[in-house]
Amino acid sequence: MIRALAALLLLSLPAGAAEPLGPPGAPAERFPKPDRPVAEIVAAQWADDRMRDRADEVGQVVRLMRIAPGQTVADIGAGNGYSVLRLSPRVGAQGRILAQDITPDYLADLEARVRAKGLANVTVVRGEAHDPRLPPRALDAAVLVHMYHEIAQPFGLLWNLAGAMKPGGRVGIVDADAIPSRHGTPPTLLRCELAAVGYREISMTPLKGGVGYLAVFEAPDPDRRPAPEAIRPCRDAATRGGR
Repeated sequence: MIRALAALLLLSLPAGAAEPLGPPGAPAERFPKPDRPVAEIVAAQWADDRMRDRADEVGQVVRLMRIAPGQTVADIGAGNGYSVLRLSPRVGAQGRILAQDITPDYLADLEARVRAKGLANVTVVRGEAHDPRLPPRALDAAVLVHMYHEIAQPFGLLWNLAGAMKPGGRVGIVDADAIPSRHGTPPTLLRCELAAVGYREISMTPLKGGVGYLAVFEAPDPDRRPAPEAIRPCRDAATRGGR
């Protein structure tokens, strides 16, 4: 009860020194490692902001995921805050954006940027590679933008993220249709990995403007997730070589 109240208090505050917002979930060692390469985290942003703006990347995601004013949305792997800055006005003063990352330099730069922009509805959150460390049942939606292929422990992150979703909460993944070593995730592999944790696919849509695809899933009820030890990694020969 005390942990839940503390998480709610932190959720109501603007960005400060980045800290976890939720108690630790299941530890990384309980989950299998992905049977595929994991791309290295190389930059805080995926591409030039102007190119992404011309494609209306965030606008497409908002419409396809039905993100609305008053909702609480997490940006997992927020990087330099490209999506955060554009999602903040979409959810409005009554909504919340939780800008989560695991890289200290990215978090520090993001906190400074959020403060400079005066984004009172944004909270910067420090997570872990296998656990976003977000409050239980707090999120209407979560987005993972151009970073799924960089997650070292995808099964753990997805399993722990499900505990932070409200019933019927939606998780949207934007990525390129490429092998992980080329900073993308083939849709067949993505479907397999999310299904292994109990996520239900809602849609898979190519985004206009060459910014990849958006896959939307409904998160499983936390009480119906498979046990971490029961999850089996996906094997996909397409992830091991060139395309």
